[in-house]
Amino acid sequence: MTLPGRFKQREARPAVFARQNGALPERGLVLAQRRGGGYAASVWAGAVAVKTILDERGMAETLAGLADQIAASVPRDGRLAVVGIRNRGEVLGDRLIRLLEDRGFDPIDRGVLDITLYRDDLAEKGPDAVVRSTEIDFDLNDCTLVLVDDVLWTGRSARAALDALVDLGRPQAVRLAVLVDRPGRELPIQADFVGVRTQHADQHVNVMVAETDGQDRVEVG
Repeated sequence: MTLPGRFKQREARPAVFARQNGALPERGLVLAQRRGGGYAASVWAGAVAVKTILDERGMAETLAGLADQIAASVPRDGRLAVVGIRNRGEVLGDRLIRLLEDRGFDPIDRGVLDITLYRDDLAEKGPDAVVRSTEIDFDLNDCTLVLVDDVLWTGRSARAALDALVDLGRPQAVRLAVLVDRPGRELPIQADFVGVRTQHADQHVNVMVAETDGQDRVEVG
C-alpha cells in the first residue's frame, strides 16, 4: 500500500493498515480518510489506539493560544512570573515566556519548580523518587505567578506545586496554565488557562517536547 502525503516515511515500518477479519491488528498504523480530503492516523499497540491530538504545528498554535489567554488576563502594571513544573512544564514555561515577551510583557521572572518532596505519594516511591533542583531566584511576594504544567489530571501535582510555592513566598495571585486538561480530578483544582481538553479520564496522555523527547507531539490512548 502506498501511503498519502506526509505518511510516506512510515512505509518501511512493520504496520498493518486495515482491520483483519473484523478485528483490530495487534500493532500498526491505521489510516482514516477525513471528509474533504486528508487523513487521520492512529497507531494501534495491542488493543489500545494511540491517537495524535497535537503535532508540531498544533502544539505551536496551542501554546500561542495559551499565551493569548494569559496576556488577556494578567495585569500589565505589576510583576509577572512564569514557573514551570519539572520536567515538561519547565520547557513549556520557557516557550510561554518568549511568547509573552512578544506580546509586550517584559521583564518576566522565570522559575522552575520541583515538586517531588511535596507529592502525596512520596512514601510509595521511596528510594525511586528523584529530587531535582528548584530554581526560583526572585521574590515571589506580590507578583502574579503563572504556574505551568503539561497535563492536569487528578490535580495532585498542582496541589503539590502550590504547597511548594507557599514555602517560598506569597504571590499576589497564582494562575495555572496547562497544555492538556484530562478528566479525572481527585481534588478541587481547575486550570485557569487550558490548551486542549481530552474527553476520557481513562485515556493516558503522553506529551513530548523537542527539547527532551526529540519532537513536539501529544498523544492520547
